Amino acid sequence: MESPSVRRRRRTRPSRRRPLVLLALAAVAVVGVTAAGTVYVKARAHSGTGAVSSAASPSASGRKTVESVESVQPVTEPAVDRGALLTKAMASVTVPSGAKVSAAVLDLDSGESAVRGAGAFDTASIVKVDILAALLLRAQDAGRHLTAAEKAYATKMIENSDNASASALWDTIGRADGLDAANRRLGLTDTTGGEGGLWGLTRTTAADQLTLLRQVFGEDSELSEASRAYLRGLMTSIESDQRWGVSAAADGSAWALKNGWLPRSTTGLWVVNSIGRVTVDGAGYLVAVLSDGNATQAKGIALVEEAARAAVESFTSAP
Repeated sequence: MESPSVRRRRRTRPSRRRPLVLLALAAVAVVGVTAAGTVYVKARAHSGTGAVSSAASPSASGRKTVESVESVQPVTEPAVDRGALLTKAMASVTVPSGAKVSAAVLDLDSGESAVRGAGAFDTASIVKVDILAALLLRAQDAGRHLTAAEKAYATKMIENSDNASASALWDTIGRADGLDAANRRLGLTDTTGGEGGLWGLTRTTAADQLTLLRQVFGEDSELSEASRAYLRGLMTSIESDQRWGVSAAADGSAWALKNGWLPRSTTGLWVVNSIGRVTVDGAGYLVAVLSDGNATQAKGIALVEEAARAAVESFTSAP
């Protein structure tokens, strides 16, 4: 039998001083998943100790306070190298001997862009977009609309690729000097107008054509919304026998484009170019593909379309 003193000790309430166990549960943020299913996360303790810190000490009021708590520092998945992906995609394109090709792509949603292939190319008829952009800038500066004659020329120049209309507007903008002045405002740095009346021998790069397309299809532009809408409308109404080029990378008819083709009298080889906007799975992409040294126009078209598909797929396919 227990003594009264023992029974009293057993009835005594336990001490209120209990150990405080702090489970520093790191709220792990998933910041990226690879195609293989790998998840990228990272955690860092402010105290510099291990993964979990559980130190506690009494405060002045007798309550426990946490001295060190685990925190999580999110890290982003390594950025996708679009340039490397475009280079890899373009390596799969069959480029005939003696020909060369350059491609540039911009994702309108993310703003990411990439260019593959260096050097300048003759524009042929893709310069007609640039000519009309220069004309629209002049009209904006003068606070006027295009005249009926200018609109007629512009429609035939873009939709039908009419050369006589292009020559008329080339003269209106002041030929190469006028084009170059407009391009300085539009942000084109490696484009030079052709000499005299030879607007088709304007020299440009794929990167500059991407800049021009951003002026037409982007929001941050020297061109007014009305001017951009006008140019975009013409580029979606290209006559049926000219609906080739970067449109090969689009879903159905979701495209706007301008093509250029020119046989060089000195070599007998073809310049074949295509620029525009395409839509793939609901997303918009600006695409410019330039080529020269093609044996025939048909072979140049095939090269440009293959390059356009490969370039866009480098953006739409999972890395």
